[in-house]
Amino acid sequence: MNIEQARFNMIEQQIRPWDVLDASVLELLAVIRREDFVPAEHRALAFMDVEVPLHGGQCMLAPRVEARLLQELKIARHEKVLEIGAGSGFMAALLGHKAQRVETMEIDPQLAEQAASKLKRAGLSNVRVHQADGANGLPGEAPFDAILLSGSVGEVPAGLLAQLKIGGRLVAIVGNEPVMAAQLITRKAENDYESRTLFETVAPRLIGFAEKPAFAF
Repeated sequence: MNIEQARFNMIEQQIRPWDVLDASVLELLAVIRREDFVPAEHRALAFMDVEVPLHGGQCMLAPRVEARLLQELKIARHEKVLEIGAGSGFMAALLGHKAQRVETMEIDPQLAEQAASKLKRAGLSNVRVHQADGANGLPGEAPFDAILLSGSVGEVPAGLLAQLKIGGRLVAIVGNEPVMAAQLITRKAENDYESRTLFETVAPRLIGFAEKPAFAF
């Protein structure tokens, strides 16, 4: 496989057509080696439009979804970011190149260890991996300029929203199959949040988040 051609095709055929037009995001995807974060047994899937399986039944989101979520967060260089669901560490690597500091949480001990190792090899000293349930966030490190949930939830916990700075924003994929959508939630004031639907998609569940009770007649 010609890796650089595959990377180029991923960007031009999957990511750009999905309305990812931010030049800084596209340039980052061209230089960050996604293949280094993919498990060796699934290396052939690194640039395909699929979710890549990870340990414990988790997965990396499809490249176009990762890129769109990153674009919608609009991370600035001075900002502190929290990611829930480190997985392979790839999204944390992308965030680390755009933010001043990134705290990323992973509930699976093996994935957390692997992500930390890969991020260290990539030279990202401003990214710290926490092996912990991310449903409650990191109140000791709050507030954050931005929070990203790298997976889907039934609803965003109020405790996570409370860890945003005023003017901070959270991006998450919210809902239940087959109807989910990426949402941007901005904290406008102490008790005022504005929510906007960005795009429809479906993503695997983050582990540890409470589910809404199923509706019953």
